[in-house]
Amino acid sequence: MKLVAVDIGGTHARFAIAEVDGGRVVSLGEATTLKTAEYASFQLAWEAFGRAQPGFLPKAAAIAVAGPVGGELIKFTNNPWIVRPALIDEKLGVDRHVLVNDFAAVAHAVAQAGPEHFIHLTGPEAPLPAEGVTSVVGPGTGLGVAQLWRDIEGYRVQPTEGGHIDFAPLDKIEDAILARLRQRHRRVSAERVVAGPGIVDIYETLAHLDGAAFVPLDDKSIWQLGTSGDDSLAAAAVDRFCLCLGSVAGDLVLAQGAQALVMAGGLGLRIKDTLLRSGFAERFRAKGRFEALMAAIPVKLITHPQPGLLGAAAAFAQQFD
Repeated sequence: MKLVAVDIGGTHARFAIAEVDGGRVVSLGEATTLKTAEYASFQLAWEAFGRAQPGFLPKAAAIAVAGPVGGELIKFTNNPWIVRPALIDEKLGVDRHVLVNDFAAVAHAVAQAGPEHFIHLTGPEAPLPAEGVTSVVGPGTGLGVAQLWRDIEGYRVQPTEGGHIDFAPLDKIEDAILARLRQRHRRVSAERVVAGPGIVDIYETLAHLDGAAFVPLDDKSIWQLGTSGDDSLAAAAVDRFCLCLGSVAGDLVLAQGAQALVMAGGLGLRIKDTLLRSGFAERFRAKGRFEALMAAIPVKLITHPQPGLLGAAAAFAQQFD
């Protein structure tokens, strides 16, 4: 059957026509990206997408949203839209729908994407396990964490708030990063350091430790300068980010009892070359008595261009198809 897959973020909403069969996504059409600021509501954006399609839209929807999906009202951090789950069928003119958290959708995408949509980061170059737990971690505006559990009968996705575990520094530089963040936050979570905006505090901490004069920059500028190599301080901040990300990812694998890890998120994809050159792998393994266990964990990066849309459609297929 056909359905409309939707991935709603703070700045953009992405739409595509998907087809599912036998509990799996068998096709995903080309994505249409709309700016949320240009539409007063989700319904209006949905209708704009529909007008651009030949014929009528399918009577089913799979919707991934950036944030919690429980409750009577869904609001977005950088987006004026308000979604009332109880009214989705009526407002969109569909017979049934699935509503999932955006990172749960990514975990569904990990479960259903083909091997061509993954690249190897570290550990043994083995396929993702057919049984057991795969941790899914995604640095972006926040730090998304989910758990994918497979067995011979299929798979299940468990969304988590693992990005909010405590940040655990491993050396004096990370002690200084933690001290800087603690001036503003009584409790410092991993997300404060290894999500995209965390690069600012890393950059400024390194500047203070080095006694270097610096011009305050936003996170996008630091990422651009650091990954291009145009600024040595920004490059050092990006390298430190990768070290910290390796530590956090390893902690999550240990906590979830995982047999594999998949990195996801737009930031992960943008810095894949930097991750491969950095100390990410060493830090991922550096778990004391469990170093040998961690060295046996395959770590991959999902490269599918639209994991949110694929995952939303996969969630629908798992529930209804």
